[in-house]
Amino acid sequence: MSNKNLKDYWNRNLTYLVVLLSIWFLCSYGAGILFKDSLDEIRVGGYKLGFWFAQQGSMYIFCILIFVYVWLMNKLDKEYDVDEK
Repeated sequence: MSNKNLKDYWNRNLTYLVVLLSIWFLCSYGAGILFKDSLDEIRVGGYKLGFWFAQQGSMYIFCILIFVYVWLMNKLDKEYDVDEK
């Protein structure tokens, strides 16, 4: 892989990380703490939505983001021909 390709690959990887970690931050810190009072007006399964995000939602989101990151990186690896065959 040339230096330009390596730099492009790394920049895309960092972009994925920043976007996915921002989503996780907004769901865990934002929905569970900052916007809790507003979200508590909505109920899901009898529980306040702010409480749900603080207790379980952020963990579900984090697990989903792990699978999304794996999928994105496998796709990126194939694009730059560095995948495990």
